[in-house]
Amino acid sequence: MTDYLELGQIVNTFGIKGMVKIKPFTDDIEQFEHLQTIYIKNKNSKKEYEIEEIKYHKNMILLKLKGIETPEQAENLRNSYVIIPREKAKKLEEGTYYIVDMIGLEVYTDEGENLGILEDIFNTGSNDIYVVKDNSGKEVLLPAIKDVIKKVDMDNKKIIVHIIKGLI
Repeated sequence: MTDYLELGQIVNTFGIKGMVKIKPFTDDIEQFEHLQTIYIKNKNSKKEYEIEEIKYHKNMILLKLKGIETPEQAENLRNSYVIIPREKAKKLEEGTYYIVDMIGLEVYTDEGENLGILEDIFNTGSNDIYVVKDNSGKEVLLPAIKDVIKKVDMDNKKIIVHIIKGLI
């Protein structure tokens, strides 16, 4: 498991006070309300910032960070990632997992066939889609619905799925 979780990516600046606009990677954007500090990570560094103000705008998070006072300073943070230590993350409900923890799990059908490794998860609006890749590089897209995803077994690092007729 990783020590840090990505909560979003800085995609732009906002206003004249040096606010940054963040595309959230979390279902619960209000998670930011419970944080006093965040880390900003780019290719070269990771730096902690104190949160001074939080606003929301069109499903985006706007943050005013201490020490970032101008749009030019905020622009320097563009394309960086907002991360927090795992222990500061909101506790998840039973049966829900962080995507970063699920990537790499082996995926099996309920009949015991190995479909491959979970490579990615993306959201379509109505539900998540699990991207499973086999050894030959073939991808299978599985909707994350109860009829298909039967069990996520984090202890044994595998997912059990039921293949509905016409899915593959």
